[in-house]
Amino acid sequence: MKKNKSSLSILFASLFLVFTLFMAGCTSDDDASSDESDSTEESGSDVDTSSGDDGEANPSDDGSTLSTIEDRGYVVVGGNGQLPGFGYVDSDGENVGFDIDFGKAIAAAIFDDPEAIEVRPLSAQERFTALQTGEIDVLIRNTTWTTTRDTELGTHFGPTTFYDGQGIMVTKESGINTLAELEGARIGVETGTTTELNLADQFRKLGITYEQVVFDDSDSLVEAYESGSVDAWTTDKSGLVSRQATLTEPEAHKILDEALSKEPLGPTVRQGDDQWFNIVKWVTFATIEAEELGINSENVDDFLDSEDPVVRRFLGDEGELGDMMGIPNDFAYRVIKHVGNYGEIYNRHLGPDTVFNLGRDLNENWTNGGILYSPPFR
Repeated sequence: MKKNKSSLSILFASLFLVFTLFMAGCTSDDDASSDESDSTEESGSDVDTSSGDDGEANPSDDGSTLSTIEDRGYVVVGGNGQLPGFGYVDSDGENVGFDIDFGKAIAAAIFDDPEAIEVRPLSAQERFTALQTGEIDVLIRNTTWTTTRDTELGTHFGPTTFYDGQGIMVTKESGINTLAELEGARIGVETGTTTELNLADQFRKLGITYEQVVFDDSDSLVEAYESGSVDAWTTDKSGLVSRQATLTEPEAHKILDEALSKEPLGPTVRQGDDQWFNIVKWVTFATIEAEELGINSENVDDFLDSEDPVVRRFLGDEGELGDMMGIPNDFAYRVIKHVGNYGEIYNRHLGPDTVFNLGRDLNENWTNGGILYSPPFR
């Protein structure tokens, strides 16, 4: 009998000890989660909070960017508000441009409505913080794909939509024709961009001394250049062409032939959501593939009766390519119908009928001498 009581006592004591340790473990886990959340928020990493009434692009409870966007009813795009042709606010107060249209393509794929977007104009210095903290869903703002941005900043770059190179603008009156002739010059550059490092690298390699003058945004930079506060200014060549068209006397300026760098520009998303990355990636590829297939916004309906299996898969008549990403199978059809193929987007904002008249060059489809190339839709 004593043996039985002793056994029961030991059993109750053991159960009490297990219960105590369990409760302590729960408390410890809760505290750890709280500390980790505070640490994450302070470090500026992704913060998993649900979307509120303020329209923030923070992930939904299930962590899916797509779910957040569908619940909200529109895509939040980080763009440029100061770069005519690529991203700017027109006379009607609308955000328009080459980059903006790729944001509209994403909205068209999801909602069948290219206007289901909100564009948040961001400076070069603000853009990555806005993406990392979930203020925006996708960054489409003349942003260069680099190793550091892919790794240290925790971003994923989609397909390159514009192959560019950094250049330098000077006045024709200066008589400067080469980089070497910029010895001792004051050169303006926008802070928070790869142009700062590229400028330093190239001039160091060439043994050219210069004074770098840094500006917070492109408007301030161009204003300083026009006023003569700096002798030259540098950014992507497409940006130089874009801003030259807005100068008081565009013909009084020129862009030097020499390129300082490679600048592959394209849409960017946060790491950690492969579904959203795939959506952004394949919506962009759809514009390139459509041009290769000869499909545009005016004739896309004619292709709906096509017997070509490649076209049928692409437009969603066959297969489940959209379902695989959680969006409608006819997402490519929606993109082309509402926004157009790559060539239409390019010509609309940068082509021969615009003030910029930028040649396609590398930005031609691979079938036409360029390097734009879409993987197979299958």
